[in-house]
Amino acid sequence: MFAEERKAEILQLMESGKPVKVGDLSQRFEVSESTIRRDLQELENARLIQRTHGGAISVQSSFELSYQEKEIRFYDEKQKIAKAAVDMVKDGETVFLDTGTTTLQIAFALRGKSITVATNSMDIAQVFAEDPQVEVIVLGGSLRKSIRSLVGFLTNEMLAKLHFDKVFLAANAVDSDLGVTTPNLIEAETKRHMVKAGKEVILVVDHSKLWEKAMCQICSLSEINLLLTDDGLDEANVKRLSQYVQVRIAE
Repeated sequence: MFAEERKAEILQLMESGKPVKVGDLSQRFEVSESTIRRDLQELENARLIQRTHGGAISVQSSFELSYQEKEIRFYDEKQKIAKAAVDMVKDGETVFLDTGTTTLQIAFALRGKSITVATNSMDIAQVFAEDPQVEVIVLGGSLRKSIRSLVGFLTNEMLAKLHFDKVFLAANAVDSDLGVTTPNLIEAETKRHMVKAGKEVILVVDHSKLWEKAMCQICSLSEINLLLTDDGLDEANVKRLSQYVQVRIAE
């Protein structure tokens, strides 16, 4: 099989929106993993896919990525953001962690600190299950099974009665006009309550989510105290974004 035929078939495999793995493709086409990585790099250069840790996803899919797909996307950047976020948290503080793959990395990095963590994420709560230093509060609500997130009326009621030193907010997209957005209506409403519950609201998103729009607005950029992102954002876009919100780059 010629390289162009192989790349065309890789694109066909990704039409459903599911990610592909280097190892799986190597076995399927009976070529080396280095050959597959070269194919994926060429497809990324053509802006047809987005390479991830150990594979790739399509950039042309209209579906919201699954939690597992989001978790491997820009993994290194999310770890940088997590490290910078933890440096902002002081012992004794109350912290809310929104459901998300970036906030999950923050949770791992927060283990061992003498803090109180509240969350609507079942996965984040589990991170602290055997940590004696961190007191954990899990909000109730309706379970979004795809991302193991608790949302809706009960979650909102609890958030209305709580106040946190810092809220680390996750989102699918950020735009200067529409603000912070997500595809799900119920989740957007719950996130709005998170914003109201924080003394300091810190939006944590990797650079791929900037200048993008999803269907449902969570809040405007003026309601965010800080936008924490990775160093994939160039200087011109940092200056552009800084007109609307304070920006911090995780090096």
